[in-house]
Amino acid sequence: MEEAKEIEKIAQRLTIKDLPEEIRPRERLLAQGANSLAITELLAIIIRTGTASTTALQLSDLLLKHFGSLEVLAQAEVDEISKIKGIGQTKAIQIKAALELGTRLITLQAKKREGIKNAEDVFNLLLPTMRYLDKEYFRAVFLDTKNQVLQIKDISIGSLNASIVHPRELFKAAIKVSSAAIILAHNHPSGDPNPSPEDIEITKRIWEGGQILGIKILDHIIIGDNKYVSLKERKIIP
Repeated sequence: MEEAKEIEKIAQRLTIKDLPEEIRPRERLLAQGANSLAITELLAIIIRTGTASTTALQLSDLLLKHFGSLEVLAQAEVDEISKIKGIGQTKAIQIKAALELGTRLITLQAKKREGIKNAEDVFNLLLPTMRYLDKEYFRAVFLDTKNQVLQIKDISIGSLNASIVHPRELFKAAIKVSSAAIILAHNHPSGDPNPSPEDIEITKRIWEGGQILGIKILDHIIIGDNKYVSLKERKIIP
C-alpha cells in the first residue's frame, strides 16, 4: 500500500507515459501480477488515458473519492460516472463493463459451489453486490432441483409493493430458465433488514403464486448493513 501511495504522489507531477516503466500500472501488472496493484492502478488501466492536466491515476483516485468506495462505484450508472470531469461516456462505459464482469464472475463462481443450503448461503452470495445499493432492488435467485444457482436476476427497483413487484414477471423469468425453486431477496438501504408490512404482503402473494405453478418459494432474504433477516426463519414463509 505504501508503494502504491508513492506511485500516486509521483503521478501528480507526471503523466503515466513519463513514469519509469517499473512503476507504470500496466508494466507492474505484467511484472508482478494484478494482485500487486492498488484499486486506483487497476482503474487507471481500464481508463487508459487522462486529460491534458490529469493522469489516469488521478482520475481513478477522483472516481473513488467521489463515490466513496468501489462497491458504490460498481452500482453507479453510466451517466453518473460520465459526469466526473475527465471521464466522459466512453471511459464510463469501459468502467461499467469491467465492474459488471466482476459481478458476473461472483455469480458464475456461485454456480460451481454446492447447492444453497440455508439463508446464510444466500446472504453471502448476494451481499457483495447488494450491501451498498441506495435503492431497493428486488432480486430472485433461481435454483434447479438440487438447489444450485441457475440465474440471479433483478426483478424490480423501488420500494416493494404490488405495483412494483408483480408475481407474473417473477414467474415468467423463472419458467424461462426452468427453475424448480426461487429464493427472493431485496435490500434495505437504511441498513435495517427487518421486514415491513409491504415486504410480508408481497412475499405471501408470491408464495401463493408459486403453489399454483408448482415452483417453490424457499425463502425471502432481506439484506441490511452486513446483516439479514430470513422470512423463512421468521415463519412468514411456510
